[in-house]
Amino acid sequence: MEAKKIHTFQSISDNVGQFNLQEKTFLIPEMARIGCHLLAGAFRGFGINAIVIETYKGLDLGKEFTSGKECFPCQVTTGDILYFLKKEKERLGNNFNTENYIYFMPEATGPCRFGMYNKYQRIVLDSFPELRKLKIGSLTTGNAYSLDGMIDEDSAKELRKVAYFSVIIGDALDRLLWRIRPYEKEPGMTDDFIERAMNHMSDAFETYGPESNFEQILDELEKITVEGKSIIDPTIARKPLIGIVGEIYLRTHTYSNQDLARTLEKFGAEVVISSLTEWMDFTAYENSRLSKIELRRHLKQFRTDRLKRILKDILNYDITLFYQQKKQKDVYKLLNSHIDLPEAHRVADLEKIIKKYDLYSFDIGTEACLSIAGLVEYAKEAYNGVVNVYPFTCMPGTITSAVIKPIMNRLEMPFLDAPYDDSYQPGREATIRTFMYQAQQHFKRNGRKSH
Repeated sequence: MEAKKIHTFQSISDNVGQFNLQEKTFLIPEMARIGCHLLAGAFRGFGINAIVIETYKGLDLGKEFTSGKECFPCQVTTGDILYFLKKEKERLGNNFNTENYIYFMPEATGPCRFGMYNKYQRIVLDSFPELRKLKIGSLTTGNAYSLDGMIDEDSAKELRKVAYFSVIIGDALDRLLWRIRPYEKEPGMTDDFIERAMNHMSDAFETYGPESNFEQILDELEKITVEGKSIIDPTIARKPLIGIVGEIYLRTHTYSNQDLARTLEKFGAEVVISSLTEWMDFTAYENSRLSKIELRRHLKQFRTDRLKRILKDILNYDITLFYQQKKQKDVYKLLNSHIDLPEAHRVADLEKIIKKYDLYSFDIGTEACLSIAGLVEYAKEAYNGVVNVYPFTCMPGTITSAVIKPIMNRLEMPFLDAPYDDSYQPGREATIRTFMYQAQQHFKRNGRKSH
């Protein structure tokens, strides 16, 4: 494929948005591996040919078509889609037609650069004449990731419910992995088990999702949980508990963070990483919060023409958040009857922490709201160390680090700053070992939380 210069940005309006997925191959980039495969299964259940594309094999392509000023996930995902399309062209030859695919790249409101990924990638794709007809399907935080326009209206709400449920179950399987692996009877047992569990639950969503048969999906999850618990060696003592927050892609994409969770486990940790559901809850919570601010402003100015629409928006967002948190509670209530797993933080509680200690403001937005409050919450919950993961030069990650370091020092809580790009720092392992030594000392002095 040969790149050419383009002279118009019209394609960003025409070819980035919410397009009908029927009779298309829906390309989902891998982020949280388990969650993405379950999400693909949920879409397939509704008749959409969804696949999770290979990741990190096209990093050289990603770096070739970025300047290095973008945050690292942009380079990874750009490389992923270019690598997939290159391989598809080699496989299909003259039958290769990009109109048959829709590439999934959601967005968020600023000032995080994530909101510009799909625009930038649109420009890159348009520089290849044969890739210009590939559309980028985008969901946005602005409407709490509504699926309107991507599937027929009758199925859109049901698919969104099933898709969200797949995210909860994906988080639960991740937490099951992190709970079991440090205590497995034999090395490798957990990885083999979780791979089988992921494929099984993906099939379950494909089979039971269209009927919204959540009970059957939970039954399958319960069987997996019982099997997973049997892998734990009860003679291995509990280890220091490490809480990880940070930029949503880096903290969940094991290749990009150089498998940080496994490295921490290697030096004696049990980890918990902030969940994807926390971010989904945040989008609904934030939209409701902003709508309430808008409502107060209109009432103050005696402008009543938009009140009905604003009140409807608030009700929709609050119902969405209530539904999401209710589903999470159902899942973890079931799982915790077999094995202790931590639930996601409640966003309202995180904002209370921000306000109580005057650390930051939800008005500024970005992942920093969740990361700063999440780190304080981990400290309050008697974790033994905390980690902030983010792309090198990431603004929310840098803000989090600047705000939280002095607080963790005062709390005598071991803290690790973990910025990443594609390089491997020679002192990385020594830094992690030093951090884990501090966490071990904290563990000896203070014990640890029991979920």
